Amino acid sequence: MNEKIVLVDENDREIGTEEKLKAHKDGKLHRAFSIFIFNSKGEMLLQKRAKNKYHSGGLWTNACCSHPRPNERLEDAIHRRLKEEMGFDCELKKVLHFIYKVKFDNNLTEHEFDHVFVGIYDGEVKPNPEEVEDFKWINTEELIKDIQTNEKRYTYWFNIALPKVLKFMGKLD
Repeated sequence: MNEKIVLVDENDREIGTEEKLKAHKDGKLHRAFSIFIFNSKGEMLLQKRAKNKYHSGGLWTNACCSHPRPNERLEDAIHRRLKEEMGFDCELKKVLHFIYKVKFDNNLTEHEFDHVFVGIYDGEVKPNPEEVEDFKWINTEELIKDIQTNEKRYTYWFNIALPKVLKFMGKLD
């Protein structure tokens, strides 16, 4: 894992780059993105992260999460990773951003300036098995009920972003 990520300040201004694992060991704030995909029935696409991921493996989350590479436009990174992880691409719209920080049991810290995008897609999903253990389309009401009783089955950032995205989509008051 020699991949580099973009370090940012609290205003998302680039302040440098760092090797991905080192940035997560040191808990440095870095640029990231989360993609939420809905189908025309209003269902949300979830992925179960591959167990071998460096953190949060085996947990359910939104369709795609990742980091842009140094000198890569965020708009290019979101489409690249959606294709790499889920095997498709679609139009995406930025709807919000937020900062969060969480320390995991394996001494890694996720400290992200997370840009959140939403898309609509009804085609075939072909997930990359190195990234994704499983996927499913789920009704948002059913999802909310499951999170209320099984919060630990879902990634930390997903639990933060989901209510914000659903409010934006008009599915939550």
